[in-house]
Amino acid sequence: MDFKQIASFVKIEHTLFSLPFVFIGAFMAGDPSNLQLFWILVAAVGARGLAMGLNRIIDRDIDAANPRTANRHLASGAMSMRTAWSLCAIFLVMLIGGAWMLNPLCLYLSPIPVFAFVVYPYLKRYTWLCHWWLGGCLALAPAGAWVAITGEISSNSWYPDLMYVSIGVAIWIAAFDLGYAQMDIESDKLNGVKSFPAYFQPPVTMAVMLLSTPLWAAAFSVVSISGTIISLALVLLVLSASGEQFQKWWFRAHVSTGWILLVAMQIS
Repeated sequence: MDFKQIASFVKIEHTLFSLPFVFIGAFMAGDPSNLQLFWILVAAVGARGLAMGLNRIIDRDIDAANPRTANRHLASGAMSMRTAWSLCAIFLVMLIGGAWMLNPLCLYLSPIPVFAFVVYPYLKRYTWLCHWWLGGCLALAPAGAWVAITGEISSNSWYPDLMYVSIGVAIWIAAFDLGYAQMDIESDKLNGVKSFPAYFQPPVTMAVMLLSTPLWAAAFSVVSISGTIISLALVLLVLSASGEQFQKWWFRAHVSTGWILLVAMQIS
């Protein structure tokens, strides 16, 4: 299996959601060295790859029953379970190895994201709160980078700014996932996936997405007011779109959010 197939399996482009917030957390913590940033990157890529790999493994039957996802590697049989588990093992080594190279506390806390990643695919079978759990998984990104630089959590130096950013990430990703899940409403109903859109229908879902927007914007303002305004404007603009155009630009607007904030943070 070549790199292109591996990247497709773990949806490597989705790493673009969490990566800027990893760096935001690191820079909020202090002045990271290039070596620290390297090991943070290794751990972050490992975490994201592990999360997606586990999701693909656990959800393979659901993916196979959904026409939109039936061509995914495990659902279609294009990849063996042995290969998928091997990739997860490699990503786990990256996560733990990166944490070990950063500081002892990072290594000690590294099982927390692994636990969160395992729970998420099962949670969607029981409650529509799964979208906010997913947000919580990504909210670990800036918090983990903070610990990577400071090596401690006993002081209150992370409060309130880092807390606001992590809460903002959780709300922001949950809102994104609500929009994304609207593509699978009928399939979710048939296959017992307890998504919010399948349970409450699109009008309520769109209302929650809209109400979530000022909440995450307020939280992200501690990073950069100008960056937040630009990101907010992009997302609100996309909310007026529909159909395939909505899904395409919904993804792009949210991928852009963290990078806009990171750049604005660095130039302010």
